[in-house]
Amino acid sequence: MWKTRIYPCLWFDGQAEAAAAFYVGIFPNSKLLGTARYGEAGREVHGHAPGTVLTVEFELDGLRFTALNGGPQFQFNEAVSLQIDCDTQAEIDHYWDALGAGGAPQSCGWLRDRYGVTWQVVPSAMVQWLCGGDAAAAERVMAALMPMKKLDLAALQRAYDGR
Repeated sequence: MWKTRIYPCLWFDGQAEAAAAFYVGIFPNSKLLGTARYGEAGREVHGHAPGTVLTVEFELDGLRFTALNGGPQFQFNEAVSLQIDCDTQAEIDHYWDALGAGGAPQSCGWLRDRYGVTWQVVPSAMVQWLCGGDAAAAERVMAALMPMKKLDLAALQRAYDGR
């Protein structure tokens, strides 16, 4: 099994268990790994009742995450987002629709899910289109991309190709 030493910890306010189950239900090759619960130790600091969910360990498409019920002190924002490379329009549609259910679409393939986490649902070719050395093609792709919410793979490909 592939192992990484660095993985994201997502801070929730009582929604860690529901969020982890939601994400695992969307991505292939995903699973819940384990749940830790608050105990009596440290209660004067953390303020959570013993037995409530502390963390949920899970994998999305083989990438490990921790969901932490830390409390209301911190909120998600667009400064950190999770990016999903998609090879087809069907993949873009699937992730956009599933993650966006109960959330809010944003510009340029970005969306905020129902738990406040920001995602970028993008074509796998985006890096090549923007960083491949053809400045005119990159400019056309950016011009096509900027007014979009959910990305249209065919339209972006046409822009890259100059059609």
